[in-house]
Amino acid sequence: MRRQLLPLLAWVALALLLRWAVIEPRWIPSGSMLPALQLNDRVLVEKVRVRLHRPLPLGSVVVFHPPALLQEAGYDPSSALIKRVVGLPGDRIEVRDGRLVRNGEAVAHDWNAEPINYSLEPLTADAGQLLVLGDNRNASLDSHLWGALSDEQLIGTAVWRYWPLGRFGPISSAWARR
Repeated sequence: MRRQLLPLLAWVALALLLRWAVIEPRWIPSGSMLPALQLNDRVLVEKVRVRLHRPLPLGSVVVFHPPALLQEAGYDPSSALIKRVVGLPGDRIEVRDGRLVRNGEAVAHDWNAEPINYSLEPLTADAGQLLVLGDNRNASLDSHLWGALSDEQLIGTAVWRYWPLGRFGPISSAWARR
């Protein structure tokens, strides 16, 4: 019996270690990332880059714990949100005339399906911060409401959709810096 139990315990320990340090499954609880991610999609979140403090490229889809402002409004600190990185440290983001503007230039491909129905005064990410917006900009709790996101809140980057099978594949994050 012991000979059978030890390998099983080793596999369980390895699975828990991988989930804690490398990759973990998550689901999309809202429509804030439409059209790229649908409600109830299941994604894999890669955690190594964040743990090693490696820079994230523009367009990365990040999963993070709610910032302090949302926690004060009642969000569970252990819950997770998902948004797209639109500004890196030193970038200045604003919304003018329904368009996302980064460092004074309109962003040609901003993952948004419709014009943004709010304006945003220029907001700059400092070192150790990112600016994040949902792809469904008009229905998203994101940096336009609570400011820059601290790197300390990051859990990882969403890299692969595994459910539903009809949309199985990598999550697009390619976004040329303009």
